[in-house]
Amino acid sequence: MPSDLPASAAAPTASPLMQRARRVLHQVYGYDAFRGQQGEIVQRVAKGGDALVLMPTGGGKSICYQVPALLRGGVGVVISPLIALMQDQVEALRANGVRAAALNSSLDVGEQRRIEQAALTGELDLLYLAPERLSTERTLELLDRLAISVFAIDEAHCVAQWGHDFRPDYLQLEVLHERWPTVPRIALTATATPATRAEIVDRLHLEDAQVFVSSFDRPNIQYRIVPKHRPVEQLVSFIRDEHAGEAGIVYCLSRASVERTADALNERGIAALIYHAGLPNELRAANQARFLQEDGLVMVATIAFGMGIDKPDVRFVAHLDLPKSIEGYYQETGRAGRDGLPATAWLAYGLQDVVQQRQMIERGAGDPMHKRAQTRALDAMLALCETLECRRVRLLAHFGEASAPCGNCDTCLTPPERFDATVPAQKLLSTIVRLQRERGQHFGAGHLIDILLGHETDRVHGYHHDELSTFGIGTELQPAQWRAVIRQLLALGYLRTSPDRYATLGITEAAIPVLKGEQALELRRDLGAAAQRGSRRGPRSAAAVADLPEALHPLFERLRHWRSETAKAQGVPAYIVFTDATLRAIAAAQPASTQALSQVSGVGEAKLAVYGEAILEIVADF
Repeated sequence: MPSDLPASAAAPTASPLMQRARRVLHQVYGYDAFRGQQGEIVQRVAKGGDALVLMPTGGGKSICYQVPALLRGGVGVVISPLIALMQDQVEALRANGVRAAALNSSLDVGEQRRIEQAALTGELDLLYLAPERLSTERTLELLDRLAISVFAIDEAHCVAQWGHDFRPDYLQLEVLHERWPTVPRIALTATATPATRAEIVDRLHLEDAQVFVSSFDRPNIQYRIVPKHRPVEQLVSFIRDEHAGEAGIVYCLSRASVERTADALNERGIAALIYHAGLPNELRAANQARFLQEDGLVMVATIAFGMGIDKPDVRFVAHLDLPKSIEGYYQETGRAGRDGLPATAWLAYGLQDVVQQRQMIERGAGDPMHKRAQTRALDAMLALCETLECRRVRLLAHFGEASAPCGNCDTCLTPPERFDATVPAQKLLSTIVRLQRERGQHFGAGHLIDILLGHETDRVHGYHHDELSTFGIGTELQPAQWRAVIRQLLALGYLRTSPDRYATLGITEAAIPVLKGEQALELRRDLGAAAQRGSRRGPRSAAAVADLPEALHPLFERLRHWRSETAKAQGVPAYIVFTDATLRAIAAAQPASTQALSQVSGVGEAKLAVYGEAILEIVADF
C-alpha cells in the first residue's frame, strides 16, 4: 500500500476517508480529483458496501475498485475475463508503484506458486483472476487464507446469459457472496441495458448494492452509418480523407475479410495490422503490442480484439459488417476517443448485412428462446441503422437514457431525406404474395426487382413472370433504390428471409396493414446509393456490355473500377486481374457463392482464392 501524502493535499471539507482516497488518487495515479461518480463509488466500497457501476468506456472504472482496495488494506481480488486485459492492468499498476499480479493459464506452475505465496505474505495489493479459476478448490482455499479487501467483477455484463459477451464461467461468481459474505463486491460494466442490469443483480446477488449509472453518452464520438457499396474502397477514402496517419480499428465479420481488408489498406499506403483467433498466439500478441505502442497504425480485426484495450488516441473505429447488437456496437465504438478528443464511429451497412445476420440467427445453434433474444438484439441494431432521427438519441435510449438531438451524428448534420414509400412497398409486397400464394414460388431480392422493373431476363421469361400483373410497375425507382427499400422493410420486420442459402423473401404479419392500405409507410431515401452509382458512371466499351441487360451495366462498371484499382495497387495491367469478358460474365451470372463464381469462365482457383470474396461482396451489394 503506498504511503499517504501530507493532509494538505486533500480538500479540507472532505471526510477523513475521502481525504485518504484523494491522497491515494494523487500519489498513485497523479490525478487531483475524482471524475463524475468515482468519489461516491470509492466511498461506498471503501466503507464496505456493495456497488454496481455502469460507466462508459474511458470513464475510469478501474479507479473505482483499485482505490478502495488500496484504502482497505489486504488484497483486492479482481475477476477479469481476458489474459491480455489482466496483463495490461497489472503492468499499468506496477508502473504506478502498486503491487499487482495475475494468476492465469499463461503462467508456469512455479510462477503461479510464487504469486500465491506473495499474496499470502502480504506482498500484493491487487490480485487478478480469470473467472474459471474459482471452480478450482486450490484457488478457493487460497482465497480463504487471504485478507481480502474487496472483490471486483470487471466486465460484469459477461454474466448476462443473453448478453453479447456471455461467459458461462461468470455464472459461478455467486460463490463470492456465499463464501465471503462480509467482503464488499463491486461489479462494473460499460454495456448494460436495464434488462442486463437486472440480470447482473440477480445472478451475482447484488440486491443490496448501490447502483451507480453514469451517462452512456460519448459526445466526442461522431456516429456515422453509410450505405455499403464498395466497402473497402469506401473505407480507404474515409481514412485518407479524415484520419490519415492516425490510429484506428476496423472490425470485420470473418478472418478472411480481416486479412483481405488489411492487405488493401497496406497496398494503399495505410499501415495496417491484423488480429483474429486463427492467428498464432505469438503473432496476435506482437500485433496487439505494436498497435498499443506505435502511433498511426490501423488494426483490422474480428471482435476477438478489443476488450480492455486502453489506447487513448484511437481516432476512429470502423465496421465493415453489421454488429449483432447495440451493446456490441457501443462497446466496440467506445474504443475510439478515450482521451476525450474528437473521434469517429463509421459503419458501412447494406442489404446483404441484414440478410446475412438474419440467416445466421436462423441457422445457428440454440433454442428458440436464445434465437428470439438474438433477433431482438439485431432488431435494435437495425433500428439504429435505419432511424430517421438522431442516432445518439436512439443509442442512448437503448440503455434507458433520455437525451436530445446531439448535433454530432450524420442524421443531425445531414438530415436524411424521407419519402412516402407506401405505394412502392405495396408493389413489392404484392409481387411476393402473388408469387407465393398463386404459384408457390419464393425468390430473392434481385429477381423481385427484375419483375418490378420489367426486365426481360431469361429467368423472368422462364418462370413466365412477365405475365404477372406487377411486372414492370416499379420503374419509379432504380435498382439500388429498390434494394434500399427491401433493406428497410427487412429491418422494420415487414419482410423475412428464408434460412437457406438462397435467402428468398417472404412477408410478415406486420406487413399486412401496409399491403391493404391501412397503414402509411415512410422510409429514408438512399441518396448515397444513387449518388455513388451516378458518380461512377464513365465511358465504357460498347462491346464490353453488348450482351448485358441495361440494368446490369452499373454492376459491370463497378467491377471494372475495382479491377482498375486492384491492378494499380499490384502494378500490373488490368487484364492480368480479369479480362472484360470475364467481368461481363460475372455481371451476367451475379454469383452469390464461391461455388457459383468458380463456374464463371476466366475465374480459376488462384484468382478465386485471391479475389473471390471481393467480387462476391461487390455483386451482393449491387
